[in-house]
This record gives sequence, C-alpha cells and structure tokens, in this order.
Amino acid sequence: NLSKNVWIPRCFCEGVLAEVSPSGFSACFQLRHAAAAAPAGNKGVKKFEIYRWNPEKKGDKPRLQTYEVDLNACGPMVLDALIKIKNEVDPTLTFRRSCREGICGSCAMNIDGRNTLACICKIDNPGQSTKIYPLPHMYVVKDLVPVSGQYKSIQPWLQKKTEVKLGEQQHLQSIEDRKKLDGLYECILCACCSTSCPSYWWNSDRYLGPAALMQVYRWVIDSRDDNTQERLKRLEDPFSMYRCHTIMNCTKTCPKSLNPGRAIGELKKLVSGISQKPKPDLSGVA
Repeated sequence: NLSKNVWIPRCFCEGVLAEVSPSGFSACFQLRHAAAAAPAGNKGVKKFEIYRWNPEKKGDKPRLQTYEVDLNACGPMVLDALIKIKNEVDPTLTFRRSCREGICGSCAMNIDGRNTLACICKIDNPGQSTKIYPLPHMYVVKDLVPVSGQYKSIQPWLQKKTEVKLGEQQHLQSIEDRKKLDGLYECILCACCSTSCPSYWWNSDRYLGPAALMQVYRWVIDSRDDNTQERLKRLEDPFSMYRCHTIMNCTKTCPKSLNPGRAIGELKKLVSGISQKPKPDLSGVA
C-alpha cells in the first residue's frame, strides 16, 4: 500500500521510502543486489556494515546491516559507496548528502570510529569491512540521519542597537577586523567536533558544544556586532560553556582543520574579564 509510505525530502536525505512493502520490492532488491555485487572471489569487493534503525517503525531495533560493494565500479570515497548501495542495492538506506565536496557538512557520520565527512573520507583496506554509524550521542531520525538544535539558541546573526536601512546601507569593517573572523566563519556546522566531545556526550541538553561555541565567538569578536555583552552574559552559567575541559577532541576531528578549542578558550577569557573585545577600527554605516 504505497499510500502509507513516507518520503523524506531529497534536500536533507536521499529521497527514500521510509517503509517498503516486501511484496512489492523484494524481487527488485534481489535483482539489483545481484547486479551491484561482484563475485565473492573478486579482490575489489568490500563489505560495509551500516547502522540501520527506523524509530517510527514499530518493533524495529538498531542493527548493523552488511552490504558488499564492487570497488572496481565505485568512486573512491565512502559517500560514493553509500550512494551506490542506495541506488543499486537498498533504496531504504537513509543518509544526508549534498555538495560532495566537504563544504556543506551534510554527510557527517562516524566511519570506523572517527567522526568525519563521508564525501572526503577515502575507502581504504579493501579486505576489511568498514563500519558506519550516525554521529554519536545525538537523536537519530533514521539510519545515518541525526538531529541537533543548539545552533539556533546562540542567535547566529548580526545584532545592532541602531536602526539600519536594510538593502541601502552597509556596515563598515576594516581589513584587520575582518581578518579576525578567519578560522571561524569557515565552520560548516557538520557537528563532527561536538559529537567527539565527552563533555557534550553527557551534557548535550545544557552544554552548547564546540560547534555552537565557536560560532558564539565568531559573533562576539565581529567588530560590527553590538550585542557582545548580551552574548557573553548567556554563557555565565556552569553548563553552557564551562563544561569544556580542553580535551581538544574537537580540534583533532574537525574536517576543515579549524580550532574550536582555541575559540572556546578565548570566550572564557572574555566572559571572565581577563580580556576585552577590541574597539573597532571602523564604525557606522555607509
């Protein structure tokens, strides 16, 4: 009964039926699997053990499902293998992807124990299976699709205390002040850093995590933003920022080679009053 099937939007996931009728697709799956999988003795065959779970399906339990992929007919990245599995073997497999260039952060997942982006993670060790899980310690929508909500809470937009005519005026900023944002604005919000942080694992309901905190610092240090003190005030409680114990897993795992740990350290100095936000070289609008 296709009327009961639920489609997940393609912009977030892979446009997949949430529930598939066995009678309607079983034969098709077997045919596709035979075409996609190479002979057992082929050295180009690699096994992928992928986390599967649909929380909306009654009785479904988390499990690892094994797929075989012929690497001779597959691209070099883990995302290529996932797309091949989805297109040729099992269309119910659900994951996020978009740019395929390490820019959007959509395909973040845990691959062989390491948080990374599937689109820039090369397939290695053909003779060994690769285990793929969703990012750890997050709510799972389905299979490899997690959900996170901390980013909205930090109000990640430019805040001014004076009225500005939108579309008619621009905020002035010197070249030197602009350079202070380098290493911050490049964050793609993939959440690899936050989900590698033990403090975030145990306090994700109150600790903002490295990804969100680095963006707090990005707006705090922006010479055009007027709400610096208000932003810092929201971090004074024991959990929002101070759960960070400088473990530095966040910096080690960042696929963009950014340094969330350093940004959090700078935030702590600003909140405690050890340092102050520099006055802008330029101010006003033009």
